[in-house]
Amino acid sequence: MTVAILLGAPGAGKGTQAPLLAASLDVPVLASGDLLRAEVASGSEIGREVDAIMRSGELVPDGLMARLFLARLDREDAAGGAILDGFPRTRPQAEALDDALNGSGRPVDRALLIEVPIEDLIGRFAGRLICTAGGHVYNEWFKPPRVWGVCDVDGSELVHRADDAEATVRARMEQQLGPLHDVADYYRSRGILTPVDGLRSIEDVAASLLEALGRPASPAQ
Repeated sequence: MTVAILLGAPGAGKGTQAPLLAASLDVPVLASGDLLRAEVASGSEIGREVDAIMRSGELVPDGLMARLFLARLDREDAAGGAILDGFPRTRPQAEALDDALNGSGRPVDRALLIEVPIEDLIGRFAGRLICTAGGHVYNEWFKPPRVWGVCDVDGSELVHRADDAEATVRARMEQQLGPLHDVADYYRSRGILTPVDGLRSIEDVAASLLEALGRPASPAQ
């Protein structure tokens, strides 16, 4: 079983790399938001507990989130492991997850950090274009549409979101990078952190992530 944590700031490419890794390793991607929604929809005892917490406006406790991931790893499709995306976001969450996984004999094998300088991250968001119909994402510099201002998929208008303005993005990044560095330092202290240069091509980043997991084969496309 390979349990890997995928770390990176917003815009670093986790959303692109997670499914590539999962396909290459034949394991699921476990995202905290998806887990919470699925558990609530299931009507399970934990799901009812989570639903009550979220309806009250409170954050789901770290220990409970760790239990959700642990329960998800018991499912058949995760027999070979999983890629965790979006959790842990803080050092206490990382510690709670470790406590749960170590107790079950399924520790985190590797934490993978996609590194992108903050100025490049801001540029990625500042150039982002979103289609008004389906939410398809483009970028002025990295992934432009075939026809400027028009979505390739549904022909709807492409717009810049107000929260992608540079000042807004910079403030959001500075707020999130501190906890990210704390989590990275935690896994670095355990000797299982592998940083990867996120400025390279999608294919090169994917290959480096796989190599860090001891899987040198070409990533699935």
